[in-house]
Amino acid sequence: MTTWMSSALRPIAVALSLALSTSPVWASENANADRLRQAFTNWQQGKGTVFDLLAPNATWIVAGSSPVSGVYNSKADFMEQAVRPISARLATPISPTVQSIVAKDDVVVVLWNGEATALDRKPYRNTYLWHMTFKDGQVTKVQAFLDTYVLNDLMHRVKPGQ
Repeated sequence: MTTWMSSALRPIAVALSLALSTSPVWASENANADRLRQAFTNWQQGKGTVFDLLAPNATWIVAGSSPVSGVYNSKADFMEQAVRPISARLATPISPTVQSIVAKDDVVVVLWNGEATALDRKPYRNTYLWHMTFKDGQVTKVQAFLDTYVLNDLMHRVKPGQ
């Protein structure tokens, strides 16, 4: 009888396991990581950037001490005061290479390397770690960590439009 009970309970255990693995928490987690992975792929292919995922009122915090370190309280503010000054010093767009993506609930953390050529033809290479919070498929908060020494060098060495 014990063997029969075990056999009868197996399909229930499998069904319960499948139901739990497709619960909204897991689906959301995977969906956000997938969105981020796709955004990085698009960026590599020149079809957009990760910034396309930002909600208009997203908060972006750049850690450290660089000319762009600080808190930005909107996508527009961040793009204008941080992304644009960096991009203005580059001859090529930053090409990202993702090292890892870790997701839990609505938080996705990505470790990635970026490489570009500055206007003075010297390489710009940096490593980034972005701790991103998602809501309804959009990024609402980012805490960005990077090698600010490398960024400071670019910002002071290269003048925009040089």
